[in-house]
Order: sequence, then structure tokens, then C-alpha cells
Amino acid sequence: MTKTTHYDVIIIGAGSVGVPTALFLAEKKVKVLVLDKEPSIGQGQNKRAIGGVRKTHSDPTKIDIGWKTGGYCFPVYTAEHEKMLKDLLAIQKKFGLDIDWHPAETIKELVPGINPDDLRGGVYSPGDGQASPLMAVVAMTKRAEELGATFLYKEQVIGINLESGKVKGVKTAKGEFFAPVVVNASGADAREVGHLTGLDLPVYPDSHEAGVTAPVAPFLKPLVVDLRTGADGKSSNFYFGQEHHGQIIFCYTPKPLIEGTDINATSEFLPRAAKRLIQLVPRLQNVLIRRVWRGLYPMTPDGSPIVDQVEHIKGMYLAVGMCGQGFMLGPGIGANLANFIVTGKPEIPLDLWKTFSFKRDFYGHAGGEKLK
Repeated sequence: MTKTTHYDVIIIGAGSVGVPTALFLAEKKVKVLVLDKEPSIGQGQNKRAIGGVRKTHSDPTKIDIGWKTGGYCFPVYTAEHEKMLKDLLAIQKKFGLDIDWHPAETIKELVPGINPDDLRGGVYSPGDGQASPLMAVVAMTKRAEELGATFLYKEQVIGINLESGKVKGVKTAKGEFFAPVVVNASGADAREVGHLTGLDLPVYPDSHEAGVTAPVAPFLKPLVVDLRTGADGKSSNFYFGQEHHGQIIFCYTPKPLIEGTDINATSEFLPRAAKRLIQLVPRLQNVLIRRVWRGLYPMTPDGSPIVDQVEHIKGMYLAVGMCGQGFMLGPGIGANLANFIVTGKPEIPLDLWKTFSFKRDFYGHAGGEKLK
């Protein structure tokens, strides 16, 4: 049988954004090809995500797969963080989100064993939760394939073919594939893929580590985010939650950020993370750590994604710079981008869509994500 090489849309990247985009395009009867340099789906940053899905953002546009509904909880220990989160509630409430400020006693009930010293209260969004990134991407891929999408692996894209300012297809080390539309959804490789068409995408990966414990008896419903800086000044946002099988999964944002694409685990992560975990919830001092790993956050300067069509290259679309939130944003990005490609309009209001523009001022952006 002759291998098909002509498609309506080619997506570069079979991860948290590329897969749902393919699914929504396939639902619209679009002939889609997804190419990835890895041996299978979700082998980039998707499998390294901790699986949190939240509505607690400051940017209005962000507003069985192992899903666990338990909410997100931001306990607050400082007046600065209390003011910031209470100010953000006005934006979140405007969009109808079920998020509220709660007193310290309620936070103690939500997070049993939390350190009560100086606890002022916190924000809780009960509809949020956690899911397995790999299980989710596998389920979406299966459905996309049922609808006619094609996925090819070990296909490193080495060229994007253009003719008179229009996309004609892509070249891999194995051959050529043709389509009038190409989507760059290549995660941490976004900038390198952009260079294939002369684009300088402001997407700069930095690395974050995470760890997981052995299962313990269920006691924690929400995923918890501590916004404080660690006592040694080497970490900021620290977050953890209990998965549906009982493991505690945890991560923090390093300070300063570790820029680059190195995904080798560091020796300092576990001692620092363990100390923060025990300080916040002392009852976890004897829990067994099973493993740690390191992944990449493809960051933009203002902490918000780039989802747009390239004006001077007809048929070139971008879905990059997810800033470590590709798993939670992927389905929404995919649905809107698919509609944008097919009809010229996203599903969300245009004024919100424009905040994802490739043409925006990344350094003077009035909004930006405060909880990145």
C-alpha cells in the first residue's frame, strides 16, 4: 500500500497541545498528520508533568484518565500573598469560576496536618483536580486515530517547505509530507522549529524537578500550592498533591530559574523539596520517596502562550510557549486553534484570543500570568 503523504494539516509535536489539536481537527473532518521525533506519544514534557488542572490563573484566557477531583488550594501565610489572591478573585469571579477565599480553619480541614503557624487562610477552587498526563494523551490519540488522524513517530522535522510565502509541507529525515497548513506544537523545541522558517520565537525552556512518594492512605483532596520563597531562598512556588492511588507528588519552582534543556536530576532538589514538604505538613516526615525526575517549562517572557497564525507565512500556525501548563491548557488551546484554522475564528472572544498573539509586546504586556 502506498504511504499517504498529502494532508490538510500537519502538526509538529505529539504532546499535550499537538494531540488535542489533532483530535479537534479530526472531529471537523480535517485530514491531519502528527509528526514527532520521539518513539511514541507524550515522550517530551507531557510525561514529566505532574497532572494538575486548575482555573486559578490571573490571565483570563486560561480560564478514565486517572482524574481526581479535589480542587486546588493556595494556603496563605503572608499579607502580600493574601492581597494578591484576593485581588485576583475579582477577575476569576467575573468569568464565573468557583473559587473563594476561606479562613484558616477551613484550610486546616482541607489540608489535614498543615502547619498552622501564621496561617491566614487561603484560596480554594473545588472543581479543579489532577489527572495522568500520559493516560490522557493516549486516550486522546486513540480517539483522534478513530476519527482518521495519522500519527508518525521517529520523524524529526528538519525543514518546512515554503513557496511564495505559503506553507507547502515539511521535510523529515525520512521523507517529505505535504499540506497547506503546518502547526508548530513542538514544546521545548519550539524555537528550533521556528528557525526552520526564519521565525525567532521568544520561547526559552527552563527546567523544573518533581518527585513522588510511595502510596499512603488517602488524606489529601486538593493539590496545594505554597507561594512563599523557601527559607534558603533557592525555591519559590512549592506544590504537592495526593494522586488517586495514594502517592504524594511534589515540585517547586527553582530560584533562580535553571535555564536550558538539561533534564538530568540534580542532587539538591530532593533535600530542599523534602524540607519544604515537612515544614508545611509535618505528618509527612516519614514518607518514602520513590523517585525524582526533571522536565522543561517552555517559557515566554510574560508567562502566557503563543497561539496564532504567522501573518507573513500563509498556513503557518503556532501553539507554543505553554510555560509549564501545556497539559491543563492543551484541550482548550486545541479546540480554539482547530476552530481558528477551519473557520478563521477561535471559540473564545477575540479580545481574549488576541492576548495569545505572536505580535504582542512580551515585555510590556500589562497582564501576564502572575501565578506562573
